[in-house]
Amino acid sequence: MKIGLVSPYDWSYPGGVQDHILRLASELRGRGHGVRILTPATGARGRQVEYGVYKLGWAAPLHVNGSVARIALAPDLSGKLRGILQREQFDVIHLHEPLASALGLSVLRLSTGFDATLIGTFHAWARHSLASAPEWAYASAAPFLGRYFRRLSGRIAVSPAAEEFVSRFFPDNYRIIPNGVDTTLFHPDTPPLPQFRDDKLNILYHGRIEKRKGLKYLLRAIPLIREHFPNTRFLIGSDGPLRQAYEKLVTEAGWQDVVFLGRVPPETLPSLYTSADVFCAPGTGGESQGIVLLEALASGRAVVASDIPGYRSVIQHQRDGLLVEPGRHEELAWTICHVLGSAEERQRLGEAGRRRAEMFSWERVATQVLAYYLEVRGSTLPESVFLGAQAARISLAE
Repeated sequence: MKIGLVSPYDWSYPGGVQDHILRLASELRGRGHGVRILTPATGARGRQVEYGVYKLGWAAPLHVNGSVARIALAPDLSGKLRGILQREQFDVIHLHEPLASALGLSVLRLSTGFDATLIGTFHAWARHSLASAPEWAYASAAPFLGRYFRRLSGRIAVSPAAEEFVSRFFPDNYRIIPNGVDTTLFHPDTPPLPQFRDDKLNILYHGRIEKRKGLKYLLRAIPLIREHFPNTRFLIGSDGPLRQAYEKLVTEAGWQDVVFLGRVPPETLPSLYTSADVFCAPGTGGESQGIVLLEALASGRAVVASDIPGYRSVIQHQRDGLLVEPGRHEELAWTICHVLGSAEERQRLGEAGRRRAEMFSWERVATQVLAYYLEVRGSTLPESVFLGAQAARISLAE
């Protein structure tokens, strides 16, 4: 098939949805399908030529769901988009967050004249509050967006939490197909970073340093953890608007061995995970699934995470990770201490987490997506695709 994948977010900036699209494209191409990506892209990368990527217009930063997303606001529609659709003659156009950007809405509007099956994947989750940007946007624009939503032939949500959120405004039947993880790239056998191979116990946080990610609760837990385990090191990966304030807090408190690593290069990230004894995701909400959880699980790390809807779709409490009430630094500290105090528990959780992550491998996820394309198009599924999709869906439900 000829497949077009549409991103609402700036291709020049890393993010979970962009990574999802890139991995899905790679898997589908590996199975012989022709794939093109349509995306906004600004800055230097916006001028770079990349195989199979159409760069359309520009994006601007918007505060969405406690984070900052660079969303396509004004794609170049001077015949260029229509020309791409005419030239490519896609069998399937798969739009990610199809109602979130001008590019997605333009594709939905212009594609009516072409014989393409339109699929939408919804990634977002937000609290029941009109103070949250996604909820406010959908609530205020639902009457206008409804006619675009109805042009979709198939609808995917990446988790039950994402389905629950979008169904508040656009009730329909959604197929749950999760985000995936590269289980060959993220693997327990990956050598750790040599500078962290000593006698210290490493607690890793990796995620954007912003309010909804809850890093402040892990920082508040440091004195409590060190009462019992003074020989600990806290590794803080990535960057964000609160980094400077948190670094100042650590300096003023006089806490040693709290290392702010900044943005971690992709080639270093697998080794960063295996450098950790415990991975901590103390998010407070706004997560539809949690890709970093999958990466940590695939790396065979013991995971302690907040008990929020998106994380519950990945972590099965006490089976392959531990969930704690969000915003409770005392409970977070106690749970981390519990894991640090038992090498056997870390090994048990790490091995169970690896098995769990394998259910989210990109091979399984792409098989489900491909089977859904064919199902919506009314095509007969080859036996191998049908059996593979059934096996993947059963595994995720267990």
